Amino acid sequence: MPERLRAITPAEIPGWREDDLAPALAAFQRSAIEILQTGHGFKRPAHFGGLKEEWLMVCDLALKASDPRTFFESQFQALEVSDTERPEGLFTGYYEPEAEGALAPSADFPVPIYARPDDLVAFAEDEAKATGLGYGRRVNGQPMPYFTRREIEGGALAGRGLEICFLKSWVDAFFIQVQGNGRVRLPDGQIIRLSYAAKNGRPYTGIGSVLLARGVGTRQTMSMQLLRQWMQDHPEEMRQLLWCNESFVFFRPTEISDSALGAIGAAKVNLTPLRSLAVDRTYWMFGTPLFVGTHEPPEAHGGARPFRHLMIAQDTGTAIRGLVRGDVYWGWGKNAALNAGHMKSPGSMVALLPKAVAKGLLP
Repeated sequence: MPERLRAITPAEIPGWREDDLAPALAAFQRSAIEILQTGHGFKRPAHFGGLKEEWLMVCDLALKASDPRTFFESQFQALEVSDTERPEGLFTGYYEPEAEGALAPSADFPVPIYARPDDLVAFAEDEAKATGLGYGRRVNGQPMPYFTRREIEGGALAGRGLEICFLKSWVDAFFIQVQGNGRVRLPDGQIIRLSYAAKNGRPYTGIGSVLLARGVGTRQTMSMQLLRQWMQDHPEEMRQLLWCNESFVFFRPTEISDSALGAIGAAKVNLTPLRSLAVDRTYWMFGTPLFVGTHEPPEAHGGARPFRHLMIAQDTGTAIRGLVRGDVYWGWGKNAALNAGHMKSPGSMVALLPKAVAKGLLP
């Protein structure tokens, strides 16, 4: 067995007995349906993901399960996860931001939200090696990097009919891209739900780290709220700061019938507040139940309360890198924005893998 995984019983997980597992089962059932019908996540291997065939029985049983605790305890092997490179795990947060928008551009709504362009392609292995990028475009048959954020915001995609809607502010558009989802409220009250569609393939640079390098804030105080305030206070410098991050996200409008659920994550299922986790896909397969032991940010209304929940790997992100690393989906609204924007909490992780998968990892 890899040194980073140790078999334990669910009873050994701090907080396991106190957690209400019903929302976790509901979230897992959504992943189970996707795995049984498509299982697109298995096109890309994960260190501890196993094979799709090893998940099918558990997914089938999940759709018939009525007792969440019995289901998770009987069908999965709990594996305590440790990372020798980062002994103390890290958990951040994200949410579904909301912004005012319109379907047509105007002086009040000049900022476009774009759908995925048809010339954005995944590179073949040799093209990726030549460019150092996984995605880009082909010009006269040759692989080329896709347009940067600055080029796109400067009009590189204008006139191609890719605009989904228009926002008031470049800052609003940027934070919707960082979160990978969002809600746009139109003047008539209608809401467009945006789900992640693709990225331009350019490298991601956290603008918070750029400001830290300039002496703005500290690692302890840096947050989404601090970033927004700085940009509000420095409107002339704001665009230059945003352009430091060449990565650009494209979206697709989605219909969400259940108002209690969030936008569709990278796992192709609707996200569940406090039960969906963005993970490093190098290690974890979409659909993996992961018990997270951490705490809410001190800035939360209730302070740094313990956060001990069984979550489901249903999303990923460029900045989510590491074995014991996760991004907690907080949902939407002011409280979600507060918690997600401030969360930078150390913590632990226990993976629940189907017994067939765990068997291949155990000695």
